[in-house]
Amino acid sequence: MEPIIALIGHFNVGKSTLFNRLTKTADSLVSNIPGVTRDRKYGYAKLSGLTFIVIDTAGFEDVTIGVEQGMISQSLIAIEEADIVLFVVDSTVGIIVADQKIAKYLHKYKKMVFVVVNKINRLDGDLNITNFRALGFENINAIDAVSGYGIIDLFKKITLYWQDYIKNNVSKINTLLDTQILTFKENNHLKKHKLPTSLDLPIRLAIVGRPNVGKSTLINCILGKNRVIVHDTPGTTRDSVYISIKYLDQNYIIIDTAGVRKRNNVNHIIEKYSINKTLQAIDDSNVVLLIINAHEEISHQDYYLLNFINSKGKSLVIVINKCDNLSWKVREEIEHKIKLRLGFINFARIHFISALYSIGINDLFKSVNEAYICSRKHVNSSLITKIMNLATKNHKPPLINGNPIKMKYAHIGSHNPLTIIIHGNRLKFLPKTYKRYLVAFFSKSMNIIGSLIRIQLKETKNPYK
Repeated sequence: MEPIIALIGHFNVGKSTLFNRLTKTADSLVSNIPGVTRDRKYGYAKLSGLTFIVIDTAGFEDVTIGVEQGMISQSLIAIEEADIVLFVVDSTVGIIVADQKIAKYLHKYKKMVFVVVNKINRLDGDLNITNFRALGFENINAIDAVSGYGIIDLFKKITLYWQDYIKNNVSKINTLLDTQILTFKENNHLKKHKLPTSLDLPIRLAIVGRPNVGKSTLINCILGKNRVIVHDTPGTTRDSVYISIKYLDQNYIIIDTAGVRKRNNVNHIIEKYSINKTLQAIDDSNVVLLIINAHEEISHQDYYLLNFINSKGKSLVIVINKCDNLSWKVREEIEHKIKLRLGFINFARIHFISALYSIGINDLFKSVNEAYICSRKHVNSSLITKIMNLATKNHKPPLINGNPIKMKYAHIGSHNPLTIIIHGNRLKFLPKTYKRYLVAFFSKSMNIIGSLIRIQLKETKNPYK
């Protein structure tokens, strides 16, 4: 079994730095500004022969309202999920009131707690950790997350503890595993239909949009629990959060992202970092959900995101959120306006939903699956060439100085986005308007919805030249 280890502590004690070092990534946003990490972030790590799941959490603060309260609730959920808690404290400031309050929480949960005294000067070593015994825990460990000092020794202790735990609880664990295997077999026996092969792997689904359009509300609606923080303060999500879920018998990795603000408002280093993480999330995804507020006009930020999605060739579903009080007539007007202003993404389906009241979510995921399958569609070269020939028969390419542009044969070159390579002569003279015609013809003939098609032209070499 892989232990789940939660990193808990006050703001700015180095939890995210430790998370990045353990997982050997830069996934967690690191800054000396308090409150940067707001949601639970999960990662895999392997150290001292132990493979484990690590959870980075928001810092605790003594508040009862607002977005900070949501951050505390996320940390408490992480404590409940964890087998082992690393209580991270700052050696440079000593024990503070917030540390004492966190210690009270941890004593109530009765979890195995390792106190991790971070920012230790390796010359002083264990001299700086004796005062932290006042928190009431036996395992006090000196580390420096930046340099890596003391981390291997810490995880040797954790490995020994976990091995003893498994040995002492082996009968309980075997009973649990037997129950899970039996349930798995029963569920498989009841399944009559298997999903297409193209859907076997988790679909990476990035949820993007301006601040406060309902991205986190949609994720919490899908999960049926408060997995990410929802608050009406714009910019609550500052980092991209990857969440594995199963919805309607399909596996997804949902990526909750920070809202993209107007360029002239992006003057803070955290905001700039968040935007970069959002663009990385789009690049890392199979399908993108762009959420637009039904009560706001399409903005430059929406255009910016759509252009980036388009340039990366990502499959797309457009989501109009907060539609619970809109009449069908208003919805038709919004859809018409979007199609008029965003003609360059006419391949995407448009869905009207209410994330708050769980309206339209099932149909939304049908379109996500459809877009993903279309982006990976396999069509043999002979059929692709037939479609190309039919397109040229219906509408011939223009003559260049009295000479025809000849398209000889075509085939699929790559997927995600679906790229069709056309071979022929004088293709460099093919107008952009005709290439757009070919894209539309291929999309309609191959029934491609939600996924972009790109045309790549390849000049046939003259063997006699």
